[in-house]
Amino acid sequence: MDGEVNETYLTLDGHVELYKYRYLYFVVTLTVYIFIVISNLTIVYVIWTHENLHEPMYVFIAALLLNSVVFSTNIYPKLLSDFLSEKQIISYSACYVQFFLYYCLGASEFSLLAAMAYDRYVSICKPLQYATIMGRNTVSIYLSLAWLVPACLIAVMVILNVNVKLCKYNINGILCNNSIYGLHCVDSKVQTVFGAVVLVLTLLFPLLFIVFTYSRILIMSYRSSKEVRKKAAQTCSPHLLVLISFSCLCAFDVIIARLGSNLTNLIRLIMTLQAVLYHPLFNPIIYGLKMKEISKQLRRLFSKAKVMHF
Repeated sequence: MDGEVNETYLTLDGHVELYKYRYLYFVVTLTVYIFIVISNLTIVYVIWTHENLHEPMYVFIAALLLNSVVFSTNIYPKLLSDFLSEKQIISYSACYVQFFLYYCLGASEFSLLAAMAYDRYVSICKPLQYATIMGRNTVSIYLSLAWLVPACLIAVMVILNVNVKLCKYNINGILCNNSIYGLHCVDSKVQTVFGAVVLVLTLLFPLLFIVFTYSRILIMSYRSSKEVRKKAAQTCSPHLLVLISFSCLCAFDVIIARLGSNLTNLIRLIMTLQAVLYHPLFNPIIYGLKMKEISKQLRRLFSKAKVMHF
């Protein structure tokens, strides 16, 4: 098997009536991908070019949006290629690259949301210490850890799995996510235990931290003035909406893994699309509309573009 890894190809057979709707799928997916890239990068550009947005909260938002762009780029080009191809196949090594990026960026999103929750906690509950606690070096460390820790953990998962013997070569899906485990001849206890550890470290711990942090903010806001409650609602509600959206994405991924063989291709496809389509579109819409300063700068940018056009 070791000598054949580079020559092994897997079939992605989760597509539904591709022969009939391939061009419709292609046009819709390309349109969505372009919108995801443009909308996310536009907000990143606005944050980058306006010094009043160079605050930790906005830096974390920019990191989250960049994460969405890379996440989508890991999936959409391959999807577009598959729609126009006679065979929907992927090499074994490329499949694990996609797997690595899919879960690495997904775990990074939870870490970034946890950092954003802590930022809001310090801002609302310890405003006088905010500048000291959330300095530039602290933000840089949080950003580095948010990407490096998941990358290292998921890399170990890939190393443990990449040389496992395969008994199947057909993936019940349209991309390389945890459906790849269904191809293995036997389940390894080491892989299962380490996978559980990774799940706890990258998903459960950040989620519990986020819930605890926002609970503290809620209690503090309830005991404080109307102005503090208003500030908490304005700055925390977008993060909570994104958290709920992303949690649904993770839930769909777990359901697909546990019930994959019992789901029809259509249901599995719809649930997968929730992850790759809905959430990357949701982030820029929420932050563009709900964050007052970003929304204001976006309106200025579009009004300038309109004046230049005419």
